[in-house]
Amino acid sequence: MALRGSHRLEVILRRCLASPVIHSHAPHRSSSHVTIKGGDHANGNSNSDSGQDRQNGGQNEKGWRRLVRFFVPFSLGAVASALAIRREELTPTIAASKMTGRRRDFNFIADVVAGCADSVVYIEIKDTRHFDYFSGQPITASNGSGFIIEQNGLILTNAHVVINKPHTMVQVRLSDGRTFPATIEDVDQTSDLATLRIQVNNLSVMRLGKSSTLRSGEWVVALGSPLALSNTVTAGVISSTQRASQELGLRNRDINYLQTDAAITFGNSGGPLVNLDGEAIGVNSMKVTAGISFAIPIDYVKVFLERAAERRKKGSAYKTGYPVKRYMGITMLTLTPDILFELKSRSQNMPSNLTHGVLVWKVIVGSPAHSGGLQPGDIVTHINKKEIKNSSDVYDALADNSKNLDIVILRGVKQMHVTITPEDP
Repeated sequence: MALRGSHRLEVILRRCLASPVIHSHAPHRSSSHVTIKGGDHANGNSNSDSGQDRQNGGQNEKGWRRLVRFFVPFSLGAVASALAIRREELTPTIAASKMTGRRRDFNFIADVVAGCADSVVYIEIKDTRHFDYFSGQPITASNGSGFIIEQNGLILTNAHVVINKPHTMVQVRLSDGRTFPATIEDVDQTSDLATLRIQVNNLSVMRLGKSSTLRSGEWVVALGSPLALSNTVTAGVISSTQRASQELGLRNRDINYLQTDAAITFGNSGGPLVNLDGEAIGVNSMKVTAGISFAIPIDYVKVFLERAAERRKKGSAYKTGYPVKRYMGITMLTLTPDILFELKSRSQNMPSNLTHGVLVWKVIVGSPAHSGGLQPGDIVTHINKKEIKNSSDVYDALADNSKNLDIVILRGVKQMHVTITPEDP
């Protein structure tokens, strides 16, 4: 457009230069061409020259007006066109220069994952009584997560991931796809912690941080295998650093849990909760509802690991000595008044008259609870006509000699009855 504009300008200038207005300035009249004979002739010639000058001046003025009339609008249009073209050329370049490097500078979550994801493992609990029809391998009864804390194959996870499942074996899959059988080395059911051992060396190790320095609002990353999807990452913030176990209805546990809104679901149990320095500051333990999950502080985990190391030195390491109970196959959480208030405020399907019960968080596939019809999200209110106010009441019901458990549950706003036959140890 700029080239076409310059060509038009050249044409217009040529036309204006070819007009008599411009040509009249070229020849300068010399005095030798004027003959003065008498006053009349002088006056006549003078009058003639002055008239011609006025005529030439008028034509000159008209010529310049014509030149201005053509040249000025064209010049403004040419300048505007040039500016528009220049703007189109510069705008993408400026935007691209501003965006360059943003992925490198601001993807801090990806940096955390890149530094510690290799130490996270996927844990499968295999049922040795049932086998897959096509592969002939034991079927997966349950799954969870864990992370490597020693290069020689020591793995940390939750106790409820690996125990109280009769006729099962534990299998660990590393981030590179290798699979190894695992043995349970130490268990603390009170704190819900356990360690596993696999026979392999030179593994990537997760660094342990300090949960005592955490502040509410800090970014954290939850790593694990929710719904059997290994190497899954979610992010959130620390909602509370001092959520007492009594507030969660967990008796015999002197733990102040970490509360986070990072998405944690089935299979995340035992996985690490990591700060932005790539250090584990908690062990994912349980979820109440979307946006409310809890983790065991890493400072408490360190105490458990120290005691386990002392037992190993003394030769009294864990040897399947945990208390064995009748097996139902659920993970549960006591509904305290605070948790009930949160659930009622977040869901419209909670009965307003509900005052007690136990929330079924997870149901193991193939377990008596699964066969009897329990589902995650059910709320147990009565067992064998006795009120259930906390998880201890459920354990007491399992300790009875009753063959079957007649359980009253709330599924949404609907009350239902299910019958479960626990497995003997």
